[in-house]
Order: sequence, then C-alpha cells, then structure tokens
Amino acid sequence: MTPEQILTIALASVPTMLTVLISLLINNSRLGDLSHGLNARIDHVEHGLNARIGDLRSHMDARFDDQRAMWQADLRRVEEVLDARLKHLEER
Repeated sequence: MTPEQILTIALASVPTMLTVLISLLINNSRLGDLSHGLNARIDHVEHGLNARIGDLRSHMDARFDDQRAMWQADLRRVEEVLDARLKHLEER
C-alpha cells in the first residue's frame, strides 16, 4: 500500500470515529443526569419509608404498652380471685 492509500483510509474512518466519540460523550452525560434523577427519587422514597417505619414502630410500641397493661390488669384480677378463695378456705 502506498502512503496515499493509507491516508485515504484513515481520513475516511475519521468521521465515523468522531461520530462514535461524540455519541459516547452525549450518552455518558445523559446517563449522569438519569443517575442524578434516580438518586433523588430513591432518596425521596427512602425518606418516606423511614418516616413510615418510624410511625409503625411508634404504633407497635403503643400497642405493646396497651397489651402489657391489659395483662397486668388481668393478672391482678386473677390474684385477687385466688386471694379471696384462699381467704375463704382459711376461714373454714
């Protein structure tokens, strides 16, 4: 091959390489924008989920406290009944 043929082949492929390079750079910037937008949405959703989990945790704590108070009241009643029966038996 002569140097002119090599130069012709090289010059013919330059526009294609430039087109590919520019396309890669544009797509890279668009992916960066997409990534930023997705990260913002994920942060927003994560904040909402954390708030919801906090609300559910508070609700469950209140339910457990209510249940504990109910069990204590039931146990006091059982204790009172047992004490009354024991007192009745002791009086006999």
